[in-house]
Amino acid sequence: MSFFINLALGLLFGVGLVISGMSNPAKVLNFLDLFGTWDPSLAFVMGGAVLVAFIGFKVVLKRPAPIAADRFQLPTRNDIDSPLVIGPALFGIGWGLGGFCPGPALTALPLAAAGTLAFVPAMFLGMWAARMLGQARTARSST
Repeated sequence: MSFFINLALGLLFGVGLVISGMSNPAKVLNFLDLFGTWDPSLAFVMGGAVLVAFIGFKVVLKRPAPIAADRFQLPTRNDIDSPLVIGPALFGIGWGLGGFCPGPALTALPLAAAGTLAFVPAMFLGMWAARMLGQARTARSST
């Protein structure tokens, strides 16, 4: 049952990305172009998302467990290490250059735009490379 709940929520999230314009890289790049064709409308989208997530976390974390799982899966570490700094930096650079982050890129796939068709395989390659580097790092630290 949790598969269908997750599928429905993922579809709802994807629809929200499309309606808000987050799956349109030109709109995202215009938001980032402060001294050119700046479009501040995505600030409202992101502000709304942060507000909803903030309230959602406050409400949901009062429950003993999630509705579709036996326990919450929350991070336990709170230290700052190089992957924590480098990962978001690379994410931000990629977002600024391509106008996409993973969710909106996947929702834009049905449009089959050349930029999307180049970005998504590169994104998966980057995810694979990060996993391989993480495994190599773990193997080195355990020896």
